[in-house]
Amino acid sequence: MLLSLIAMARKRIRIDLEDPEGAKYNFNIEGNVTREKILKIFELMDLMNIEGQEPIQLGSVGGKIWNIVDKHFPIGKFTSSMILEKYEDEYEEPIKLSIISTYLSRFASKGRIERLRTGREWTYQTIKILQKQPEF
Repeated sequence: MLLSLIAMARKRIRIDLEDPEGAKYNFNIEGNVTREKILKIFELMDLMNIEGQEPIQLGSVGGKIWNIVDKHFPIGKFTSSMILEKYEDEYEEPIKLSIISTYLSRFASKGRIERLRTGREWTYQTIKILQKQPEF
């Protein structure tokens, strides 16, 4: 499943989704874009049973890398080198930087993290979608 969120300078947001059966959904919001309007789109996705992200297998290399990202970098920016250091410390096994970079690139293409070129390296940041809490 593919989820991409693109914010434009003119307060325009485009959300492109593809479900497991291959159906594609496109949502465009222009003008006065608010958090509430974005949440309504995600509520609609929930009603249609469209999930924004596929689950990650925790025992896999990708699952271990995602665990490091989620545990150590829930907010703020990080690099593949930072993930490499935490991975080797936590799992006590070597891993190539290219493997980490590949998984981070995949996470970015699936909409789990943002990827930005900073000088000679890529920096990443997790994307969190906030759920509206019920009001009592």
